[in-house]
Amino acid sequence: MGRSALRAARSAGDAREASTAERAIGLSLRELHDFDGALRHLRSAVRIAERAGSARLAALARVSLAFVLSNTGRHAQALRAVNAALEELDGGDADIARMQRGLVLHYLCRYDEAQREYNRSIDAARRTGDKLGEARARNNRGLLRAYTGGLRAADEDFDRAAALYRDLGLELAVADVRWNAGISASRAGDVPRALTMFAEAEREYRRLEVPRPALLINRLELLVSVPLLEEARAAADRALEELGDDLVLARSEAVFYRARIALMEDDLDRAAELAVAARRGFRREKREVWAVGARHLELRAAYLSGRRDRALVTALTRVASRLDALGRRMAALEARVDAALVARDLGDRRRAVAELAVAGAARRGAGPAAHRVQGWYAEALRRDLEGNARGAQSALRRGLRLLDEYRVSLGAVELRALSGAQGKALALEGLRSAVASGHAARVLSWAEAWRAGALRMTPARPPEDSGLADALAELRAVTADLEAALLAGKPVAALRQRRVRGEQRVRDLTRQASGGGAVFEPSAVRDLAAALGSSALVEYIDYDGALLAVVVAGGRTSLHHLGPLDGALREVRLLRFALHRLVTLPEHLDRTAVRAGADHAAGLLEARLLAPLRRRLDSRPLVLAPTGLLGGLPWSALPGFRGRSVVVAPSATVWLRAHTAPAPASPPTPTSPPPASPGRQAPSPSALPTPPSSPPPSPPASGRVVLAAGPRLPAAPAEITAITPLTGAASVLVGADATVDAVAAAMDGASLAHIAAHGSFRADNPLFSALELADGPLTVYDLEQLRTPPARVVLSACDSGLSAVRPGDELMGFTAALLGLGTRTLIAPVVPVPAEVTTPLMVDLHRHLGAGDPPAVALARAQEAHREAGDAAFAAAAGFLCYGA
Repeated sequence: MGRSALRAARSAGDAREASTAERAIGLSLRELHDFDGALRHLRSAVRIAERAGSARLAALARVSLAFVLSNTGRHAQALRAVNAALEELDGGDADIARMQRGLVLHYLCRYDEAQREYNRSIDAARRTGDKLGEARARNNRGLLRAYTGGLRAADEDFDRAAALYRDLGLELAVADVRWNAGISASRAGDVPRALTMFAEAEREYRRLEVPRPALLINRLELLVSVPLLEEARAAADRALEELGDDLVLARSEAVFYRARIALMEDDLDRAAELAVAARRGFRREKREVWAVGARHLELRAAYLSGRRDRALVTALTRVASRLDALGRRMAALEARVDAALVARDLGDRRRAVAELAVAGAARRGAGPAAHRVQGWYAEALRRDLEGNARGAQSALRRGLRLLDEYRVSLGAVELRALSGAQGKALALEGLRSAVASGHAARVLSWAEAWRAGALRMTPARPPEDSGLADALAELRAVTADLEAALLAGKPVAALRQRRVRGEQRVRDLTRQASGGGAVFEPSAVRDLAAALGSSALVEYIDYDGALLAVVVAGGRTSLHHLGPLDGALREVRLLRFALHRLVTLPEHLDRTAVRAGADHAAGLLEARLLAPLRRRLDSRPLVLAPTGLLGGLPWSALPGFRGRSVVVAPSATVWLRAHTAPAPASPPTPTSPPPASPGRQAPSPSALPTPPSSPPPSPPASGRVVLAAGPRLPAAPAEITAITPLTGAASVLVGADATVDAVAAAMDGASLAHIAAHGSFRADNPLFSALELADGPLTVYDLEQLRTPPARVVLSACDSGLSAVRPGDELMGFTAALLGLGTRTLIAPVVPVPAEVTTPLMVDLHRHLGAGDPPAVALARAQEAHREAGDAAFAAAAGFLCYGA
């Protein structure tokens, strides 16, 4: 349209119309991110207007030119252009120019001056009834307030701007306001609302076919704040690839956030390199706030790399003060705490206390939860330096409780789990103090204060109308099509892209859900001791790379130092590799050396993890709460665990909740007890004492059992057929009947669910770990839709007991999902297990369950019966763990 108008103006010799047309073309090209073209046409608009003698049109063109110059980082030129324009304008034109001058000052981080210009523009627009002018200025002022801490006032501006734009029928402008409201919510720590605002705006941008590549940066900021680090890293790398050289502002910010991600991943050299590059870019663009923020990242990388000198203290303090003055209070708080820690390490206690006193004031503010949590951390450090150890412990616990309150407000389990990383410094400080005291109960208390915190929260359910069920069904169909295409040898690139988009949609919908509910306090040692009875609890703790164990047995606690964690992890990898080889080597090959390797690795782990504790454990039934990095260890392969009742839980608190949950109702008893598997002698009952337990609450009324088999697994239907007589009346879903919806509906509220299906563990995205059913994958997201989880679950699928581990020993996968929802017991493997070898084990397991054995006892007896049934049977049996109670 602009070009058509320009041709008409030139034909008519109308320079004024030609200038206006050039200006319209320039602004259109700016929206399409052709900044070179935009600048060319806007400069032409200025020249044509000047030649025509129209000072007003030339000034208005300069106002638009200033806007585009600011978009490309040329703020000094932009400010000169808009100042020159203001000399020629009055009335409403001057109001527009002042609003634009405010935007240039905003880009320059001269926030007070920018707000004054916005205020004047809003007042003038309201006097003259200029709805468009008021909406633009309010939108800009709201964004400024969001970045400088005035979050409530920012939302008021956004609400008013959106209403004005709607009255004017400006849909794109409404979408821009929604996006800016998402930024404000992100800065307030309201992740679900931020994601909802971003999603609504993105839908509008797609509908209106308007590109907004620079908006990747705002989503990136949110991902880093959670922190969703893997996704943030991918988004930052994508932004650096997609943001062209013209989008210099967004590109510099992408480099900045990539530096933050590297810092959080302990890639300190890379972080420092990127921070320097970002700072240089910000200096060229005259953006002081961002430049000071990048300088903070440089200094933080130096601190974390081990640098300790007075120059670093001074630099960190100076940066903290400047960040405070510029409104970046969270970064200022981090810098001030770092300065205090360096001063403390240098022996300058007075300076450290002074810096921490300033930082600790943040705990009392009304800012985002992360800001107040950091304030409590600073206060704890100050109290400790002043010799108030009890006060320091109290401050650390208050900070962690505040973080828990924030985390439970998030609806998505993923966000709850990952946001626990924000409590790392507090938890480690508390654990450091406890270990130094040598007090075992205190060490256990601090380990539990942070461990698997997301599983101590009431699960939140997504709204019924969230669209999540449809999104999961669509993803399931795409996945099935992809599998079929792979098997048929057809092209799959387009289907893979559809699956990626489908997974992102499911993640986004889940993350937008709000939370709420209760946070269960970590269990007291006396409560654990009472519930354990004659059993023993061993909690393994990663303490700064060293492996500790706290044992609770016979009413007493003891602390044990077990050496470097790295050694244990190396031996776990060796054992898992050997067990995997035993079940995958062809029958005709000799497995002697592989079995010997497995026995050797198991012996090394026995010596490291169990031998130092043997006198405390005796022959007691065991409850193990391993640090997450040991979660893939098949414990029953260790000599001292063979034939022993062992349950595994993410934490002692999670175990206690499962232990005291309602026991599953008994299914109808079979008419006659089935015989033991032929050729195997089950151990005598006296070999495995049943662990005592406190009387559980009344069992649920339902004793329903569901047995299901997935496709492409010939042994699965046979397994279900073999165990059906052992479980009494059951809902049996095999073949085409075993759909995701049918299996999930049958599992809801069942006393026992047994699923034999292909399993896949997604380390890259553990919530998409899946069991393959007739119409596609049953994922962790599907399980989270259950209203009442099954009381007992048996999964005979490969790796279905594996979990991804995040800071705070937060687990993500089937284990965490089921235990978090309230499933009492889960039996699943942590290594690949072939179904044809596993079926006899599953038959024996259900035979013992039917005889009344507790699940851990039933599994141990079944494993012992299959230990000498061949190498593959031994490896498959050893791979199963009993989780929960």
